[in-house]
Amino acid sequence: MDARNETAATPARDTGLYHGWFVVALAFVVAAFSWGLGFYGLGIYLVVLRDRFGWSAADIASAITFYYILGAALTFLFVGPAFDRYGVRRVVAVGALALAGSVAALPLVTELWHVHAIFAFMSIGWATMSGAAVNIIVAPWFDRRRGFAVSLALNGASAGGLVMAPLLIFLIDRFGLAPALGLVAALTVAVLLPLLALIAREKCPDQHDRDDAPVRSARPAVQYVPPFSARKIMREPNFIAISLPFALGLVAQVGFLTHQVAFLLPMTGAVAAGWIVSLSTCAAILGRLVTGLFVDRVDRRVVSCGNFLVQVLAMAILISASSLPMLIVGCALFGLAVGNLVSLPGLIVQQEFPTRDFARIVSMIVAINQFAFAFGPALLGRLQQPDGSYTRALMACLLMEAAAAVIVMWPRLVRPRRRAGVYSNGREPR
Repeated sequence: MDARNETAATPARDTGLYHGWFVVALAFVVAAFSWGLGFYGLGIYLVVLRDRFGWSAADIASAITFYYILGAALTFLFVGPAFDRYGVRRVVAVGALALAGSVAALPLVTELWHVHAIFAFMSIGWATMSGAAVNIIVAPWFDRRRGFAVSLALNGASAGGLVMAPLLIFLIDRFGLAPALGLVAALTVAVLLPLLALIAREKCPDQHDRDDAPVRSARPAVQYVPPFSARKIMREPNFIAISLPFALGLVAQVGFLTHQVAFLLPMTGAVAAGWIVSLSTCAAILGRLVTGLFVDRVDRRVVSCGNFLVQVLAMAILISASSLPMLIVGCALFGLAVGNLVSLPGLIVQQEFPTRDFARIVSMIVAINQFAFAFGPALLGRLQQPDGSYTRALMACLLMEAAAAVIVMWPRLVRPRRRAGVYSNGREPR
């Protein structure tokens, strides 16, 4: 039985504040734990395991690449259907338990293959609590203001980097690896499970009950929506023009963020590099918030193109940087666009595809993007290796971002013939 129909929803206006905003808060916390422990925490685990066992960073990094690839496969194949069938509460609860259990088990490893096994289990948490999940949690509660709501929720990802990663380092230094990871694992379960029980509702509000119910369009809705087919969707030009540019952008973005400290250290020193990285994270929060204020009123492909071009400019500044102020400006500009690369794909999907298929299509795009960015750090590392300079690596990032800016606008430039049944709810490409 569909979990969305198991229980009747509480009336949408049972409090003075629309319940959708509580759902946004829930998604924010989910993102904070997911990115804090399952993204930013990976670099901390790598250092701890390397120091404890003497394994090479490359060996441990291979387990991280495996983690991202497996997470992408789970997201592509199972996450969308799982949310549709079992609902937010059950799916995210399973993910929280998998994430917490994996983190708590890391101190028990004695062989390298143990790390691969634990990261494989952790990928369940990453798949069910990261970008696709946050979009799926928030989407049913918003239409006209979805861009703003998703932007707020995904700022939890940046909060995870600002709060959870330093907390992990502090606890490990103060109490040791096993107590520290056990504590954060317990905290994950203690915070997320009650919030899911209190806030997550297994039935979405009816359209007319939404606090932000969209204005009725004079254009009649398309009556027929064909059955969902992953093969057909993946051949859609609009789908390709979402998945490909954001995959390229995230390869460049994750690759640069992974190497950012190594790039900055020779020119700034450790302390300044740390402050610049923190500035980039704060800029990501600011950029996502500002974009959320206007993204619902404009063409989201145009916003995406502008976002890619901001990172092109940032890369150009960093390639030519010869002073600390230029490095700060380049990293801050890059940071302004970082968060939007996660939130914008789902917003374009809302604009161009049937609401019924939102969860599955977003999951497919996030999976493709995640599979691609898993190779970003290794690619930039290879380009940097010959002479130790990051010029070639940064130029590769610039070219990928520039290509993404063009590809994301391709449907607007070529205006392909519209086919009946592809769009629903009266939505058509703008």
